[in-house]
Amino acid sequence: MAILIGLLFASAVYLMLSKSLLRIIIGTGLLSHGAHLLLLTMAGLKRGSVPLLGEQAESYADPIPQALILTAIVISFGVTAFFLVLAYRAYQELGTDNIDEMRGSKNND
Repeated sequence: MAILIGLLFASAVYLMLSKSLLRIIIGTGLLSHGAHLLLLTMAGLKRGSVPLLGEQAESYADPIPQALILTAIVISFGVTAFFLVLAYRAYQELGTDNIDEMRGSKNND
């Protein structure tokens, strides 16, 4: 799992250092997936019963890591959707997804 997390982080950083806006968005998605997997791996796979109040279980699974990951998935989905809409609108206005071309040259000032 550590190798997979490292590969996700490495590919995310590589894509985020690109000049294409779409690659940057894909890189942020991969980075969030790597973070989710890292949280899940750090919490460990625990076997036990459902964490219900009032039950007298000897061992139960900790719901906090699962709740954190679920919240992070929802937030990253919203951020990715916003980035995609922003990139689409920027492409409509500027006609390119290259970051350097979006900035414009110093001669155009």
